[in-house]
Amino acid sequence: MYDSLAKGYDELYGEEQEKKLQKIAPFLKGRILDIGAGTGIVAKHFPNVVSLDPSLEMLKHASGMKVLGEAEHLPFKAGSFDTIVSLTALHHTNIPKVIKELKRMKAPLMVLSILTKSKKCTLIISSLRKTFEKIKIIEEEKDMILIIK
Repeated sequence: MYDSLAKGYDELYGEEQEKKLQKIAPFLKGRILDIGAGTGIVAKHFPNVVSLDPSLEMLKHASGMKVLGEAEHLPFKAGSFDTIVSLTALHHTNIPKVIKELKRMKAPLMVLSILTKSKKCTLIISSLRKTFEKIKIIEEEKDMILIIK
């Protein structure tokens, strides 16, 4: 689906994603993994970002290091990143598998936005709360932003 949206994605959703990024920017540090990176909005504003996305067409629009892959099977060693970020992408995933991968990665900080309108929103947040102890939630216009330390 996202392969066909890639060319116009930033025009359609860029402003919305930029607003979310502004809210989470103060938290992002070090080597960053952007899960569901799409066109690489995080990499456009921060150095040391690895953009991971299952859509090759979306990644073609991203700058920096790009990895074709899925959140359920992160192709990285534990401890590879200081921060893991995901903007409005996790509702497209198998959340139990993603949580297992997030836990395995042992990143000191995770910043995840969950689309409020998604049928999975409550499930995703409750599943994350069962797995990670320190979660701060910031309500955004269309998303719940979770800061996990």
